[in-house]
Amino acid sequence: MSRRTLIISPAPTANGDLHLGHLAGPFLGADVYARWLRATGREVLLASGFQDTSSYVVTTARRLGTTPQDLVTSSGEQIEGTLAAAGIAVDGFTGDEDAFVKTVRRFLEDLHAGGALELRTLLFPYSPATGEYLVDGFVRGGCPVCLADGCAGLCESCGNPVAPGDLLEPRSTLDENDPVELRPAQVFVLPLERYREGIRAHFAEHGRAMRPHMAQALQEMLSRPLPDYPVTYPVSWGIPAPFPEVAGQVVNPNAEPAAWSIYCAQLSARNRGLDVTEDELWLTGAGTRVVYFLGFDNIYPFAVAMVGMLLAAKGRYLLPEEFVTNEFYELENAKFSTSRRHLIWGRDLVAEVPRDVARFHLAATSPESQRTDFTRAALERVTSARLIGPWNRVAEKVDAFTGRGALPVSARSREAAARIVKRFAAGYELEYFSLTRIAETLGEQLGRLEDWDVAPGQEGDFCHQVDVIARCGAPLLIDLAAGALADLSIPTGEGPAEITPVPLPRLSGTVAG
Repeated sequence: MSRRTLIISPAPTANGDLHLGHLAGPFLGADVYARWLRATGREVLLASGFQDTSSYVVTTARRLGTTPQDLVTSSGEQIEGTLAAAGIAVDGFTGDEDAFVKTVRRFLEDLHAGGALELRTLLFPYSPATGEYLVDGFVRGGCPVCLADGCAGLCESCGNPVAPGDLLEPRSTLDENDPVELRPAQVFVLPLERYREGIRAHFAEHGRAMRPHMAQALQEMLSRPLPDYPVTYPVSWGIPAPFPEVAGQVVNPNAEPAAWSIYCAQLSARNRGLDVTEDELWLTGAGTRVVYFLGFDNIYPFAVAMVGMLLAAKGRYLLPEEFVTNEFYELENAKFSTSRRHLIWGRDLVAEVPRDVARFHLAATSPESQRTDFTRAALERVTSARLIGPWNRVAEKVDAFTGRGALPVSARSREAAARIVKRFAAGYELEYFSLTRIAETLGEQLGRLEDWDVAPGQEGDFCHQVDVIARCGAPLLIDLAAGALADLSIPTGEGPAEITPVPLPRLSGTVAG
């Protein structure tokens, strides 16, 4: 019996809606993979949500002239609405609810009680003018590893952690004219170096789906001593730290992933009618296979620090098995940027074109191992040539055969169908999961059917293979599948001896702007 798979796409910051870079990266991949598992008879949970504790909520709210809490409220609604509009079927959508906060605090209290957390004095950028420490989105500077300019916390370029006190030439993002100095503060940390060999051993055994950039980055990170990982920060925005030794501090948002993952698993399971306790699905021996779809810049908090935290729980919890990463998706050869208004919101695109068309193009151009680019001209060109035109011409052929009743399907066509399923499975199964390969295979198969000169006696074979290809494309083309198929199961075994064709829906795809 196959194990239950828990798929998690890390929660985006609640400082705005989701743009195409979010959708083309982890969210579409997670949704497509979940749908494939269900279509092949496997049990799966898909979880995500939003994160309200990041300092970027504060900086964005200040820039927009609103309050952080109002920004969180509006952004959370936008994110959940955009996922639904794009057909991302999340089972558990987490937010800032009290149950999540309690889970985070309880998880960290357990680590503290077990001796896993230690007090350390670290250096932080500090604003003498405001009397505030500056962490993560509050401060920019050079990455001490790759020199790229960015905020503290994580380097988007190389993926390494950037301790606030290690930023090169730090400057405040709240006031660029505010002088910044380094001052010490005592915080709780997880001494990650204790768990480096355990983390390395885990990824030596697992990680078959790991893409080259993540593999290279992990090798680099784990080849040298790991720095202490701050669990608390001396700032005011976030979940209040549950430790009297650091009264007034908050939990580092990048120290939340383990507790958040445990919480969203429970929420997802209960939303699907399962009666589970708080951390039941994460307990060692639960048989859960945990898979993450995430951007490359999130690998340290999820694949290194989180795995270290789970190891620090002394065997209580299982470890995630696979991480599927993506690079940045660009708009006209520049990174999507909310602050520069260089973006296209996900909800806007699916309002302009049918969402199946949008999903197909985002899959075809997904930034799996390198940065890729979105343009409306390419959207129209690619989807018209590879999806809309071929599908509609294939549907016209099928329509011509309807009304004849059941048509025979040859053994040769059943053999071809098995090859088609195998070809699609090569892109869907996790070891070599690839949205671009799925879209490519779909386009190739539709092109083959479009060119098929159906001879007398082949009508059943043709309709049979259209049905198989529609089923294999269903995790991506969700609305087309709903209109064309009575069920979404992937064919197994020898296949049918006959098929009764039915009229098929058509695709449209005009691009505005």
